[in-house]
Amino acid sequence: MGYKHTLLTFLLAAAPLAGAIAQNADAPAAAEPPVAAQAPAADAAAAPAAAVPATAAICAACHNMDGNSAVPDYPKLAGHHPEYLLKQLRDFKPVGDKPALRDNAIMFGMIAALSDEDMVELANYFAAQTPTIGEAKPETLELGKSIWQGGIPAKGVPACAGCHGANGSGMPVQYPRLSGQHPEYVVAQILAFQTGTRKNDLNGVMQDIAQRLTPAEMQAVANAIAGLH
Repeated sequence: MGYKHTLLTFLLAAAPLAGAIAQNADAPAAAEPPVAAQAPAADAAAAPAAAVPATAAICAACHNMDGNSAVPDYPKLAGHHPEYLLKQLRDFKPVGDKPALRDNAIMFGMIAALSDEDMVELANYFAAQTPTIGEAKPETLELGKSIWQGGIPAKGVPACAGCHGANGSGMPVQYPRLSGQHPEYVVAQILAFQTGTRKNDLNGVMQDIAQRLTPAEMQAVANAIAGLH
């Protein structure tokens, strides 16, 4: 699947740079404090907001300089929580003799030479950009909204809104912003979780949920996500 095997968070996978993560598409979420370079992303301390990093040009080829990718295969990064973006960037890099938590050849090539400080700057920069609003198609919107708001109780699928928020704004670190995200990218990430090609979700939650979704249900909820704001 190429890049579609990945997915900011995120995640909103997302969720980062030339690929990542899944994950956000609602009204712009409240601004999150910028993160600082530290080993665990969740423990990152506050740091001054950065200007345009020189390394942002690397990301712009796929994600655009403002973080609003025009190509459905690549996620929108604008407006994501900086903690989530930073986690995805770190997950693309191997640590010592341990393989990367998120395996993607394209992203690894893009960030291989980046320092942790570089990644912090990029996460803060793209988090500060204004996300564009997407648009849902009417055909499957009712089903998608039903899954987003109430899940599929008969199959043990929880409401997406329970973790990602009613309008898809997500939660810092754990759950990416999804509102307005490209539906094609969202589907690719759900499939990656389902097949095990992406396994960097919190406690395996998305891997578990993805097993219970049919392709039609994935498409429907991804379409609904595109229209969240």
